[in-house]
Amino acid sequence: MATFLYKLGRTAFRRRRLVALLWVALLALAGVGAATAPAATSSSFSIPGTEAQRAFDLLEERFPGAGADGATARIVFKAPDGGSMNDAAPKAVVEETVAALKSGSDQIVSVTDPYTAQAVSRDGSTAYVSVAYKVNGMELTDETREALTRAGHAAQGKGLTVEVGGDALQTMPETGAGEIVGVVIAGIVLVITFGSLVAAGLPLLTAIIGVGIGVSTITALANVLDLGSTTSTLAMMIGLAVGIDYALFIVSRYRSELADGRTNEEAAGRATGTAGSAVVFAGLTVVIALVGLAVVNIPMLTKMGFAAAGTVVIAVLIALTLIPALLGFAGDKVIGRKQRKAAGAPEETAKAAKPNAGTRWARFVIRRPVFVLLAGVLGLGAIAIPAASLEMGLPDDGVKPVSATERRAYDLLSDGFGPGFNGPLLVVVDGDKATAEKTVTTIKRLDGIAAVTPATPNKAGDAAMITVIPKDRPSSGATETLVHDIRDATGDDVLVTGATAMNIDFSQKMNDALVPYLALVVGLAFVLLTVVFRSVLVPLKAALGFLLSVVAALGAVVAVFQWGWLGSLFGVEQTGPVMSMMPIFMVGVVFGLAMDYEVFLVTRMREAYVHGERPGEAIVTGFRHSARVVTAAAVIMIAVFSGFIGMSDQMIKMIGFGLAVAVLFDAFVVRMAIVPAVLALLGHKAWWLPKWLDRALPDVDVEGEGLAAQDAAADRKPDLVKA
Repeated sequence: MATFLYKLGRTAFRRRRLVALLWVALLALAGVGAATAPAATSSSFSIPGTEAQRAFDLLEERFPGAGADGATARIVFKAPDGGSMNDAAPKAVVEETVAALKSGSDQIVSVTDPYTAQAVSRDGSTAYVSVAYKVNGMELTDETREALTRAGHAAQGKGLTVEVGGDALQTMPETGAGEIVGVVIAGIVLVITFGSLVAAGLPLLTAIIGVGIGVSTITALANVLDLGSTTSTLAMMIGLAVGIDYALFIVSRYRSELADGRTNEEAAGRATGTAGSAVVFAGLTVVIALVGLAVVNIPMLTKMGFAAAGTVVIAVLIALTLIPALLGFAGDKVIGRKQRKAAGAPEETAKAAKPNAGTRWARFVIRRPVFVLLAGVLGLGAIAIPAASLEMGLPDDGVKPVSATERRAYDLLSDGFGPGFNGPLLVVVDGDKATAEKTVTTIKRLDGIAAVTPATPNKAGDAAMITVIPKDRPSSGATETLVHDIRDATGDDVLVTGATAMNIDFSQKMNDALVPYLALVVGLAFVLLTVVFRSVLVPLKAALGFLLSVVAALGAVVAVFQWGWLGSLFGVEQTGPVMSMMPIFMVGVVFGLAMDYEVFLVTRMREAYVHGERPGEAIVTGFRHSARVVTAAAVIMIAVFSGFIGMSDQMIKMIGFGLAVAVLFDAFVVRMAIVPAVLALLGHKAWWLPKWLDRALPDVDVEGEGLAAQDAAADRKPDLVKA
């Protein structure tokens, strides 16, 4: 592989104008496609194989046009102190609001009048208008949401407290500010790392081009493939991360080859052949992790994974072709002025040859491997302890900041009626009137119920709907227990659904898929890394180290977001369950990035070992050349993910925090401390591979042995001529 990529890098360097033109043309083509594609509707959401989904499917069949799985909204009214919502003036305001809602959108199924639907609290202080829609929250148009908020705003200022809640307001938070902060910090880190604006600008430029092509392509195909806005958000996050990393690795190796006295074209070819090989296999591990999301069997997640994987493939191709081409334009400018001056001054060259921080750290670890290993493992183990108390679910409006109208509506409804009114359960009976009435009687005997409505049959009389109001809030453990109790107490012809039950089933499905997903991703990556490193113990160490860092990161998430430790520091106003997608999402994203660092750092060690260095010397060589780059890549990723912590949305805040601490633990504790300590203890055994397995595995030549053979052949040619 190294020889092929070496030739590819030299070709891209020589034909740099053509290569650059092709990528610019692809970017323009994707941009035109995105601009001219029909506006995409939000992606539909379904969870095949769950009871909640079967109930929705039954409702669509037996109650056509009812929009049972559609979004809901509530406009909550609270009378001033001493007043009542039953007074004439508040009644008039509510009636105006109901009329405005009914005429505000054609996506509305029904709007209930609180005075006929018994939606006024016993003390008369609070009332709410319920709105049901034909489609779910992801498929509502912006005009429909605006009509809802407009109706709420119109009722404000008339002596009443009015707030709007419900999943109809569900929108993807704006993430531009976090991304901009991350890119700015990335630029600063790259300038410090390379000491050259040109070298710092190349990874940023190519990452932006790759993300532009990937996201524009997703936008262009969104309507055809039913892709939601979350798909492009994930692709942007992953594409930006790996795009900067991969370009950073190749530019760094190019500078190293120039320092060894190679010509610009030769240096570009060598950088692509060696660091490019590491990029290919690092990219493959990320693709495996993202495509593996299909194991969960949730169509939306599968599409997100495949789209993000496509963006990673684009990032790899750009690193292997566009980077060498741009290096051809940049020439020696990728080296800072100080380094160019040092090349011509012997005393400066001697200073530059002094051991760097990576070399000094590697030598320290080699001297004290047991101490470093125990400190790293025990430290991460202590941080991982809270993960044993992990509770998964989907956060409700109760965890939103108090500045959000959804949170205030949630609190008003809880105070006036009870927290369970924020998450009613919908029970669907597949049977006649007698079966439905029997079901109502059975449910009323259960604990944890605030109210049960009479059964509402369909026109054919072969199905009925029952609304159950829990006593506790939607995301509580008591409500989850109630859902399971209803399912256990009733027969197979009774199904429980609604947003709350759907969230519970979604969390369970994610939990059930975690172990198969981990086995698939780690197993395939183990095979891939065995091929790369020609070793059994190195991939095993890589996988175990990754699992340790992920569990430690989950422990930190539980401590902050579930227990509330240091919650105020990160803007956590209300604790609750950890988002059910978090473990799998963290595994998929962080595994890819962790393997980036593993492949780039250990490949350089393997390269030195294959070329004759002793195990300890190879570790030092790997750190001398790679530690600075891996550190810069990790700091950039931490900065990118940390930019999302400051956002108001609890889910995005949790994702940003979890990914940032996971990269922190994996890059600086696992890869920079535990990995060299284990390799130092193993010595030559680290690179052991059974002979039968060595013969069975393909030889991909990641270390550039073929290139070394070319050098040796070139050195022998003058001697052959003399003979």
